Amino acid sequence: MQDEVQDIVDKFIFDIRAGIYEPDDKLPSENELADLFKVPRMTARKAYATLQELGYIYSKQGKGSYVKNRRQQIPLVLSGNMSFSKKMTEFGYNYQSRNIFCEKVPYNKKIYQELEVGEETWVYRIGRLRLIEQRPIALHTSYVAVSSFGDIAEAGRHITSMFDYYNSKGYTELESKTTELSVAFPSKNERELLECSSLVPLLMLESGCVDKRTGKILEHTKTLYRSDYFTYVI
Repeated sequence: MQDEVQDIVDKFIFDIRAGIYEPDDKLPSENELADLFKVPRMTARKAYATLQELGYIYSKQGKGSYVKNRRQQIPLVLSGNMSFSKKMTEFGYNYQSRNIFCEKVPYNKKIYQELEVGEETWVYRIGRLRLIEQRPIALHTSYVAVSSFGDIAEAGRHITSMFDYYNSKGYTELESKTTELSVAFPSKNERELLECSSLVPLLMLESGCVDKRTGKILEHTKTLYRSDYFTYVI
């Protein structure tokens, strides 16, 4: 059954990418699909469920399955020093940023080295969930040392924009350190936060933020983006 499901999924992905199906085109019913591929209806249903999890199609209750418009994806600019919040607002999106945690983290060699602090220093991680049109699209986590920002344990509970926080501290010229890009599949917690299936890969960016004027390291950042919601501008 799994091979038959994959054959159907591969066929539709190829056809959608080739433009054979346009955005919002109605797809064959499950019965029609089963007849077309000579498979049980359950196999057809599983294929459509997989395509929906991958972000290629969507369903309407009682009406069937339709091709998702992937051309309306959000442009993600991976360069420049403008905050993510400001970029989304300037693009005209209905954008929200929610603070979802602020907590002290155990010693992590890589993070402490990136922040250039010793093991005796407390480091907090501040998480913000990014939403467009009420849809969670990204999870930003900033690691900040108490030795650099003494109020971060308390202030971090309310921060929705790290750029605004740094600006309030007098750091107005910010730049990113070298950024590492990789692809990861979501953990259970990440799936719940980003409301995605285990089949949707996440683009993971790791970087640091530095005050351009003084060279002071402000934070180390890990960001997870839902890959099915973005196009990438480098």
